Amino acid sequence: MRVLHIVTGLASGGAERQLQLLLRNLPAHQQCEVVALTNPGAVAAALRGDGVTVHHLGMRGNRDLGALPRLVRLVRSGRYDLVHTHLYRAQLYGRLAARLAGVRVVVSTEHSLHAGVIEGRPVTRGVKGLYLAAERLGSTTVAVSRQVAQTLHSWGVPPARVELIPNGIDTARYRRPAADRAATRRRLRAELGLPEGSWVVGGVGRLVPGKRFEVLLEALAALDPAARLVLVGAGPERAALEHRAAELGVRERLVLTGERDDVPDLLTALDVLAAPSTAETFGLGILEGLAAGLPVRHSACPALDELPPGAAPQARRIPSEGAAYAAALRDLRHLNDHNADPLPHPPAVGHYDIARVAADLGALYDRLARA
Repeated sequence: MRVLHIVTGLASGGAERQLQLLLRNLPAHQQCEVVALTNPGAVAAALRGDGVTVHHLGMRGNRDLGALPRLVRLVRSGRYDLVHTHLYRAQLYGRLAARLAGVRVVVSTEHSLHAGVIEGRPVTRGVKGLYLAAERLGSTTVAVSRQVAQTLHSWGVPPARVELIPNGIDTARYRRPAADRAATRRRLRAELGLPEGSWVVGGVGRLVPGKRFEVLLEALAALDPAARLVLVGAGPERAALEHRAAELGVRERLVLTGERDDVPDLLTALDVLAAPSTAETFGLGILEGLAAGLPVRHSACPALDELPPGAAPQARRIPSEGAAYAAALRDLRHLNDHNADPLPHPPAVGHYDIARVAADLGALYDRLARA
């Protein structure tokens, strides 16, 4: 089976990294290629390193209608059995191009959708209308959580057209011998300039307003001076976060790593992962923290909400407020001060293992191809 994945871009975002993981784990008989409409960034290079063919369409913007015939020609020439689209722009252009090229099976994954927000942007009447028009050109929409599926249903997408397949994590990347983990922790703490004996809170994600990382700065100001905050990610809020940290008097205790491709390693440098976002469609970073053996304090995680209460005992939900995080982190430190040993993997980590998720997606491909 020949499969073409169409994605808006291939910078180092959550959906893009998820695509890379899936392609590494899909069944061998499903031969995949990828086309980025624009911005073939770090993930494009990583995919090529994995041996995946990556095409770049060179689209100049949302209204570059000349990209559509180029995409149709690419799809038609590749003789693909199935097209799978990811992210809003690729969903609009990709579904239409696949149909014009004569592809019978068209799948799309909805990675980030709330009732009034899609991929961090407000949903206008026009955005919603285009989305629903494009959805009807597809065969199936994959929702990464029940929350996303419920939003699709509320928009009028029939339940029979929605398949729930969650995101996955590469749990094997987080399993390492104790000595290796300890050495990685020491190396990265030194690299990040973290003082000996510091207690390190971490946050992972794009530096955008929705992640609410300013809450962690407020919490940091209320913790003792040995506490440090490491934020892993890049984004437009970096300057605002630096300014707020200076206002709170904690700028010297804040480490901003920028975009990194070694997040599993960086997590070993932390003592706790904190996620104050109140609007998540899945909560992949929280699961990665659990896979790394960290205690987690969070404010929203649909991935955990969909599992039994005992699936992740080391994860606790708390209000997204500076005082609440300060209290929770202070209590956690008293319980587990400077214990660098990782916690065991909870059941939630195994449930979302990428091998299991990719097998479910591969089975969907096969089922749709036979229909």
